[in-house]
Amino acid sequence: MHTFLSRANAVSAFSLSTLAALTFMCFASTFFLNYTAPVSITAANIVLKNVPEYAVSREKNDLGALRFDLSTDLSKLFNWNTKELFLYLTAEYETQNNRINQVVLWDKIILRGENPQVDLKNQHLKYYFWDDGNGLLGHRNVSLSLSWNIIPIAGTLPLWSGQGSYKLTFPSDYTQGRSY
Repeated sequence: MHTFLSRANAVSAFSLSTLAALTFMCFASTFFLNYTAPVSITAANIVLKNVPEYAVSREKNDLGALRFDLSTDLSKLFNWNTKELFLYLTAEYETQNNRINQVVLWDKIILRGENPQVDLKNQHLKYYFWDDGNGLLGHRNVSLSLSWNIIPIAGTLPLWSGQGSYKLTFPSDYTQGRSY
């Protein structure tokens, strides 16, 4: 009546359709959840230097350094469809050269099962805070904020930001010597 190959084809097509439907239901069950969380950020020891950017050019650019405190509880972001969180601290500011400047200063990956509470005190930056010119000198409106990508088991890769940011002011004079 039916060959072995036609029966195997029917079983695999049905299995694949069922798995696709279950994967979509997994995605749909968590798509409309709110993944925001309150974040507390403060910064101190703000230092600004004017140094050449490696050996690329002879121009000097601003290099900022600071220490920050960060605390948040991200436990409500984990559900059965969350595999991991990718956190990153960004600085956003405006200069004459660029309307929007965004610089990633620090990041961290939190896997499912790890402690979802972040409580950092007096933390150094993980990445350099370069500006492509002299836009940080005396800048009074640099905003630090924490954002995260939720890496799901099934579905899209949403980007969310924490509720709370910190405005910092850079000094109006460059720091001389080694003072980080």
